[in-house]
Amino acid sequence: EWTMKTSIVFLLCISVFPGFSQGRVVGEDEIGFAECNVFFPGQVPPEGFTEPFHVKICQQYNKEPRFATLYSTKDKIPLYSAFKYTKPAQNEEENWLVEPQIDDPENDLHEMVHEADVVGTVANLGANQALTSDYVGSGYERGLLNPSSLNEEDFQMATYTLTNAVPLSPSLSKSWHRDIGRVVEQALVPQCSKKDHLYLLAGAIPSSARVKGKVSVPETLWLAACCDAPQGWSLGLVKKVNDENSLVDLTVGELEKQLLTGVQLFKGNCGEDNQNQEKTEAILQAVSQIRSGEQVGTSENQEAKDSGLVRKVAGIIAAPFIKLLELLIYMFVELVKFVFYFLWLVIKWAGGTVLDGVYSLWNGVVSYLKAISMVLISIPYDMGRVIVNIFLGFLQIVQDVVTLTYRILSIPVGFVLHLAAFPYHSICAIPSVLKDMATGIGGTFSLVIDATATLLHGFYYLAGHILKRFVPKISSDD
Repeated sequence: EWTMKTSIVFLLCISVFPGFSQGRVVGEDEIGFAECNVFFPGQVPPEGFTEPFHVKICQQYNKEPRFATLYSTKDKIPLYSAFKYTKPAQNEEENWLVEPQIDDPENDLHEMVHEADVVGTVANLGANQALTSDYVGSGYERGLLNPSSLNEEDFQMATYTLTNAVPLSPSLSKSWHRDIGRVVEQALVPQCSKKDHLYLLAGAIPSSARVKGKVSVPETLWLAACCDAPQGWSLGLVKKVNDENSLVDLTVGELEKQLLTGVQLFKGNCGEDNQNQEKTEAILQAVSQIRSGEQVGTSENQEAKDSGLVRKVAGIIAAPFIKLLELLIYMFVELVKFVFYFLWLVIKWAGGTVLDGVYSLWNGVVSYLKAISMVLISIPYDMGRVIVNIFLGFLQIVQDVVTLTYRILSIPVGFVLHLAAFPYHSICAIPSVLKDMATGIGGTFSLVIDATATLLHGFYYLAGHILKRFVPKISSDD
């Protein structure tokens, strides 16, 4: 919630420092990381870091590559940062940044930005990288692998990203930056004839100890240097976290054995087999003097020693006042942030209320116009349907009247017709009946006569036949 309230203030800060930008995370084989290959000898990055949680980051600022980082999303710390020595700036200003694309590759942010600016807009923020809240109250500082003190002004701001920081105790962080700065400036730079060919790798070896159960505390800090020039050389340095005064020099090959199996930091170990022995011995002597607390050189070193003592005393005296000033500045910044957040809430509430009202009014107008148009469209249809229904109802009434009239009239008419037709059919049938009776009687009488005649004829024929058989024939004369 605090980070959300500070987003407006940080946006204003970004407008003051318009160069705030970009760090881009890419896969090992993607073209984007090739922009940072200039920080490796022969433009070949270290090999052997092949775990899926090893993420390569091309750290950019003001649209220019500033250094390269291999980040462990498992341990939430960088395994190494590759950079070149540039003329250090006099003033440093801490502005801590994060890489949103590590946690949310699908978002459209491809720049290193303030953590407060992406809270709520980046999914799973802090899932794969450390955040400021992981260090607050832990007793550890955000120790830079690529020290800002070895970079010019345009590069310094890019180093203050949490993907370049590891948890270190305040004393160890100070010791690391002091020793690395002195080794680079007093031992390495003077012995490399081409300053732009001095390649530096600063790294950390994670341990099982975790800050707030999340960010790994390194067990070892290391530095690998390569002067890729005629009469070149390479060197490795190791500082144990449990001994802040330790500073062990060794070859790059020996350093690689302390890292993951198969790791090669520099292509061909930066010609380790053909190094310039004189330069190597001079570097080792300078490192030995630095390790013992001596200054490299004579009068200049004595002057630097005296000035360092004066700065230390002045720092002790000024420390309470500086802390008080920091407290006042912090309170002022918090007050400004609160005012900006309050104004932002007021503007957001007012704007939301107006937008909600306009939206509701628009929805009401649209609904009203839609209802009116539907009613107007349905009027002709409804009128036609009513007229048709009235006509059909009238026809149905006429049909019902005719049917009822027919049914009422059909019963007596038929009965009367049948009743009237009965005498006709009854009287007219008498002559026919008498005729039929007369015909029957005549037929019966005729049948009796015919039967009698036939019987007599039969007897006559029989008698004639008998007589012809038994009576002698009599002549006609007899």
